[in-house]
Amino acid sequence: MKVALVGDYSATVIAHQAIPLALKLASEETVTGTWVGTASIRNAAQDLEAFDAVWCVPASPYENTKGALDAIRFARESGRPFLGTCDGFQHAVIEYARNVLGWQDADHAEDNPATAMPLIAPLACSLVEKTDAIRLVEGSRLRAAYGEPTVVEGYHCSYGLNPQFQMRLFEGALVATAFDIEGEVRGWNCKAIPSL
Repeated sequence: MKVALVGDYSATVIAHQAIPLALKLASEETVTGTWVGTASIRNAAQDLEAFDAVWCVPASPYENTKGALDAIRFARESGRPFLGTCDGFQHAVIEYARNVLGWQDADHAEDNPATAMPLIAPLACSLVEKTDAIRLVEGSRLRAAYGEPTVVEGYHCSYGLNPQFQMRLFEGALVATAFDIEGEVRGWNCKAIPSL
């Protein structure tokens, strides 16, 4: 299995160091991760066609936000397995909001502090170098992957899903599948893969 690791690799990012190990542990089959820098994505369908899955990785801002969003859209519309962690998760929410829900102004406040619709906004309390318990919803893919109802994970982020939009975001095909102890969404999946 070939996985496109969409993001801008840096040896100083702890998550980037951990990703090759995570891929080795993910399957008994050979899983090969190939870094695809966001600046190199010009035509996502052509640039990512050879990959079986897409993982949009942490560390933002991305060099080419449009490239990252196009890669996420390609994965969604082509039905390829997709994983978005940290910034990848945040940008997947933006891609879905813009291209499925029609929220064209949805944006990331780190990239665009003046956005009229800060779907991803600064957290009230930074989660840089913090750990927290996460409750995984029964029957979800995350719960099946972990095999536990609650896990403790580390964070390194200062931005998250803006609670102002959370209810509207999860009215359709998106299902929230993981929550922190404050009730903030920390994971989701689609009931079906919507495409336009």
